[in-house]
Amino acid sequence: MAAHHVMSIAAAAVAMPLLMASSPAVAGTAVLGRKGGAMTDDDVVGGQAATGPGKYAVILDAGSTGTRVHVFRFDRKMDLLKIGDDIEVFAKVDPGLSSYAGRPWEAANSIQPLLDKANHVVPNWLMKKTPLKLGATAGLRLIGDKKANQILETVRDVVHTKSKFQYNPNWINVLTGSQEGSYMWVALNYLLDRLGEDYSKTVGVIDLGGGSVQMAYAVSSSIAANAPEVPNGQDPYITKEYLKGRDYNIYVHSDVYFIMGQIKGKFTYNGEQYEATAAPEGADYHKCRQDVVKALNLDSPCETKNCSFNGVWNGGGGVGQDEIYVTSSFYYIASGIGFIDSEAPSAKSTPAAYKAASEKVCILSIEEAKAAYPIARDHAYLCMDLIYQYTLLVDGFGLEATKEITLVEKVKHGEYYIEAAWPLGTAIEVISPKKKHQEPGRSS
Repeated sequence: MAAHHVMSIAAAAVAMPLLMASSPAVAGTAVLGRKGGAMTDDDVVGGQAATGPGKYAVILDAGSTGTRVHVFRFDRKMDLLKIGDDIEVFAKVDPGLSSYAGRPWEAANSIQPLLDKANHVVPNWLMKKTPLKLGATAGLRLIGDKKANQILETVRDVVHTKSKFQYNPNWINVLTGSQEGSYMWVALNYLLDRLGEDYSKTVGVIDLGGGSVQMAYAVSSSIAANAPEVPNGQDPYITKEYLKGRDYNIYVHSDVYFIMGQIKGKFTYNGEQYEATAAPEGADYHKCRQDVVKALNLDSPCETKNCSFNGVWNGGGGVGQDEIYVTSSFYYIASGIGFIDSEAPSAKSTPAAYKAASEKVCILSIEEAKAAYPIARDHAYLCMDLIYQYTLLVDGFGLEATKEITLVEKVKHGEYYIEAAWPLGTAIEVISPKKKHQEPGRSS
């Protein structure tokens, strides 16, 4: 079967499992700066508790394949401190919370080893001052609100009754797209030492993975004040953060599964059937491009002056997106294809590189693609992935094809390489000193 025989099937799935498979949280993967390892319910967690000054944050990332705990430690200046020999403590349990749909107590009990791990890391006398947050992403969104809420309520009960950490029921929830995007922005700018600077010195970020895409960048206060209203029930365009003594207005655009339902035929995922087609004679690059352009609703009516795709306001542009970092699936596709070094934690490239790669990949059969790109993932979907990512960057978010962008997995911060991901961002947000009119753990 040709690689593009399944190309249009990938279009239906592009915002779902292939991106989840490409997300940076891979079971058993250790990265520099982590004290890591996969855990099971039978694990006996050892190790001495860290001592000394500092504020701790315990962040649980409840993804589709597993739940991960990240423990961070900060000094009074909000700089990361070591925990033992590492800059972060990390552990994971499988499967994810969504695998326990209809069995909420089993779901809640599955995270107990992670709570035990955190208990051994955070000094007992600091636990009541240490926030614990859980953010659920793609997995829980797929099982429906009723089952997801049952699991979250039970997790809240377990955390509240069986741990000594600072508890707020609002800290255990499904992340909204704007939260995921803004936390990624916070994490990346923190690691690049841009927080505390004027917004014009910060970088924008585009994150693709786990079934959603987010773009986030800082805008001026005047642009933020004139941001258009959003329909009821949707996240606002602007998220406000107070970080390292400075206010930031962060524009966030998030879309989840917007590409589903745009392609004809039949495709089954997660027990549900979707429409899809596959051309028997193989793929056509230009037809594939047309399908993606159509799926992104690039011709959707734009009620504001400037739109990205699907009729969504693009934030007005400005210096906050002069430097763009792209993460997650953008990085993994590029490193797998080889137009960036697969060993490099970050690399410079352009959107045009995705188009050039797609023109080479789309003429290959699956077997030829496997031979040509042995370290790439999901070879059957490479053609559509590359076209989708190019179209998203250029036609969707309006980047010039030749614009230099930075593809990033990890950022060197001090002596450590640290993953640029939302758990660090939410830890920084919840630990950061608040203005007097702010509630703890809330943005202004």
